[in-house]
Amino acid sequence: MLDTATAATFLRPERLLQTQPSAIEILREDTLLSASLWINVALAGLAILLFVYMGRQVETPRSRLIWVATLLVPLVSIASYSALLSGLTIGTLEMPAGHALAGEEVFSPWGRYLTWTFSTPMILLALGLLAGTDTAKLFTAITMDVGMCVTGLAAALTTQSYLLRWAFFGISSAFFLVVLYVLLAEWPDDAARAGTADIFGTLKLLTVVLWLGYPILWALGTEGLALLDVTITSWGYSGLDILAKYVFAFLLLRWVADNEDVVASPPDGATVSGGAPADD
Repeated sequence: MLDTATAATFLRPERLLQTQPSAIEILREDTLLSASLWINVALAGLAILLFVYMGRQVETPRSRLIWVATLLVPLVSIASYSALLSGLTIGTLEMPAGHALAGEEVFSPWGRYLTWTFSTPMILLALGLLAGTDTAKLFTAITMDVGMCVTGLAAALTTQSYLLRWAFFGISSAFFLVVLYVLLAEWPDDAARAGTADIFGTLKLLTVVLWLGYPILWALGTEGLALLDVTITSWGYSGLDILAKYVFAFLLLRWVADNEDVVASPPDGATVSGGAPADD
């Protein structure tokens, strides 16, 4: 039998934890999982170089603001995905009772929510500027978007209650509905007045369809019902990020660069901070 001192040494918490692979070990041992993150680092880097080149001749203030907001999307992404790969913003979480993987340690790349918290408001800022919307609508869309991402993170990190995970998911979805309302009901009229309705309609449709994929993937993936494993879930998020960020940004910047005169013109009936039309 082990004496008391030996048993205490053998059963120390740090020794017991060694029996479970760390998040960074899981990432390093799963080539497909790590590739789902590396592809975003590579494409974000290429996007940064491309967008800098595309914006080199953009001169008017509104066009340059759209360009800077759009450029920040891959800049945030490359920083955030690098943090994921370094192990800084990943971990393992024990799923609560009621979850399909209850009691198991599940790989959690929670840093993705930081990516979305800082990058998706830039997407909405660029879209709002393109539509020529007023300050109140722009503020509403961006703050609701941040609320959506933060409560989504809470849903992903909650481990004491399966019901509470879904409660946070519901709150996040409620924030998302407000964002969808602004995109679908408010900004199209603004874009029509600004003369950017065609490109706004394309980008709005792309954004709405792809952003709807995120809560669906959460519900089906390891954080929700666990119908999809962690690698498939990670690739799903990465694929959505590639289309919703880099493809979106390329289409937007190409149009702005070719139609800077339209973007520079004040929208008909433009408002100042949601108030009365500005004076000529």
